[in-house]
Amino acid sequence: MEIRTIGDLSPGERRAVFDRASGVDAVSDDVREIIERVREAGDVALREYAEEFDDVSVGNIDVTDRAERAAAEVDDRVLAAIEDAAANIRAFHERQRPEDWREEFEGRELGRRFRPLESAGVYAPGGTATYPSSALMGVIPADVAGVEHIAVATPPAETLPKATLAAIHVAGADTVYQVGGAQAIAALAYGTETVSSCDIVVGPGNRWVTAAKSAVRGDVEIDFLAGPSELLVVVDETADAELVAADLVAQAEHDTDAAVAAVTANEELAAAVTEAVDQQAAEQPREEVISGALDNDASGVFLARSISEATLFAEEYAAEHLSIMAEDEESLLDRIDSAGSVFLGPYSPVAAGDYASGPNHVLPTGGAARRVGGLSVDTFMRSSTVQRLSQESLDALSETITTLARTEGLEAHAESVERRFDE
Repeated sequence: MEIRTIGDLSPGERRAVFDRASGVDAVSDDVREIIERVREAGDVALREYAEEFDDVSVGNIDVTDRAERAAAEVDDRVLAAIEDAAANIRAFHERQRPEDWREEFEGRELGRRFRPLESAGVYAPGGTATYPSSALMGVIPADVAGVEHIAVATPPAETLPKATLAAIHVAGADTVYQVGGAQAIAALAYGTETVSSCDIVVGPGNRWVTAAKSAVRGDVEIDFLAGPSELLVVVDETADAELVAADLVAQAEHDTDAAVAAVTANEELAAAVTEAVDQQAAEQPREEVISGALDNDASGVFLARSISEATLFAEEYAAEHLSIMAEDEESLLDRIDSAGSVFLGPYSPVAAGDYASGPNHVLPTGGAARRVGGLSVDTFMRSSTVQRLSQESLDALSETITTLARTEGLEAHAESVERRFDE
């Protein structure tokens, strides 16, 4: 892993570090064709794409019954882990539920109320891989929000992963479809003979999934556009280089496009981290994937002139996952606003958040943490305001209302107030 000095980065290198692309542009035209085909041919298109992309002949697209059976068939230890993680995730998201309120404002009764969306589509990556954690993270906040119908799409396979199906069932989904990729997003957005259309489509996926979410946005709601996984670790001289390296290697294990970085003002620690990363990476079964991620333009150990420059770097990086291992972690956290999820201290590995500590692991990438937060109960809710004015409170506001209405040339607006006071 390479050590790079922040002050020596060229403008092009800085763009590569801070403007991390999701890679959707390269597939957007193909994705639009897939979406149109699904809208035209429905289930026929889903089965065609399953053959083409997944090499699977799909019979029943709806596999809800298999998810129900999987919870009884999966290994007991795996089921216990799924249930423990689900309980922690649910407890954290229960804390996010907003409450309706009404208050008096000088005679005006004003308030806000919250209602869940009626239906949600959750994409759970899978197929030949097994990602029960993504199923839990997508379904549970929707269930806590009170969404009436929650559907999950997961890629087809000759044998669907029982752990993923069990997690979908434990999380509380109503329907499960075996359909993956851009075609799954299209089906959840627009519906087919089997798949019901949804109000919102959420969940992580590859660039084809991300491009499809971008294409359907506007016709349905989405959570956000997420690209390859990211980790930035902010460290001072008190950090354990082996633990920093362990987190970097773990995140690099996701994908060759993952971005993994550490920033420090301590040269000795920077050297120790790079040495530990190279050693640990060489010992991993997915060493080839890890090496690819470590070679990315946004990856590396970045050397700052001071801890202040390190925090400014972290704020601009706006990482999906931000880990802080330093003597005064809280002080550094106060200076960094942009991050998807924050992990404080040596005993808070990102893997804890990936699976079981409670906060959601569906998070913004590519610097989007400057503008948006991760998946939450709020994602699945809508709000409306409520107001009731007394005659006295309307009278007190009438001159303000009518003046502004006539300033805007809206005479009927002004008269709608004045008529209420005609004798």
